[in-house]
Amino acid sequence: MSQRPVIRQVAARSLQEGAGVRVHRTLGTPECRNLDPFLMLDRFESDDPEDYGAGFPDHPHRGFVTFTYMLDGHMAHGDSMGNQGRLDPGGAQWMKAASGVIHSEMPRQEAGLMRGFQLWINLPVAEKMTAPDYQEIRPDSVPVLEADGARVRVLIGPARLGDQAASGPIVDPHTDVRYLDIALEPGAAFEHPLPAGHHAFAFVFEGSATVGGEAVATDHLALLGEGDEATVTAGDAGARLLLVAGAPLGEPVVQHGPFVMDSREGVQQAFDDFRAGRLVRERAGFHET
Repeated sequence: MSQRPVIRQVAARSLQEGAGVRVHRTLGTPECRNLDPFLMLDRFESDDPEDYGAGFPDHPHRGFVTFTYMLDGHMAHGDSMGNQGRLDPGGAQWMKAASGVIHSEMPRQEAGLMRGFQLWINLPVAEKMTAPDYQEIRPDSVPVLEADGARVRVLIGPARLGDQAASGPIVDPHTDVRYLDIALEPGAAFEHPLPAGHHAFAFVFEGSATVGGEAVATDHLALLGEGDEATVTAGDAGARLLLVAGAPLGEPVVQHGPFVMDSREGVQQAFDDFRAGRLVRERAGFHET
């Protein structure tokens, strides 16, 4: 097996989103616009309500999937499909915006730590105008693998740890995404096979690690090159990181704000539909795992 090398590192950039929520972005910045099929990765983390209290009031999306993973804190979700959900520590939500969704994500707390991630995943052109959908994942439905100083929460796709195997509660039918939350004790090593041709990255959010033979510090995203497997060794203080991979679509990406289409005309149509109240036309179901 050949390890995937780190071809580039991207430091998180601090900015404000929603009604003034402080986030730290790696994918979706001038340093790294996207990594097909991934469009954006935001980390949010603060114990100051001034950083998150205003939340993300009603806003539109079209043309892609959002995946939100909560580590600490509590958020409420509501959308134009009629879904009402909540995000608690260890839980997640998968929302296929597709032809159009208006939704909100608002804090269910006035104090304490709020921490988690949101990843944007592109949809194939043929899927962009299909009906939207929503899936909520309870914390206790996420499989956990543990061995040799490693603890892996399997959120999307299949995973292996030693002789153990599990599949996450979400299977992405279009881009075969794998999304793992990996906690390593000091000095512990982790290896994981990744399909040939999948684009992949590791994001270290606690401690430090050696990824693909290269040191990666906290709050840095490491883009991985070609190879058979991702390899990680934790530093002296241990490490916690996301390992994410997906099959590239190889299609044009035209993104403006909350809309991701394959042409400027498609993005302009999304804005026109939103202003005219036509963005939300079809509804799909709510799935709880």
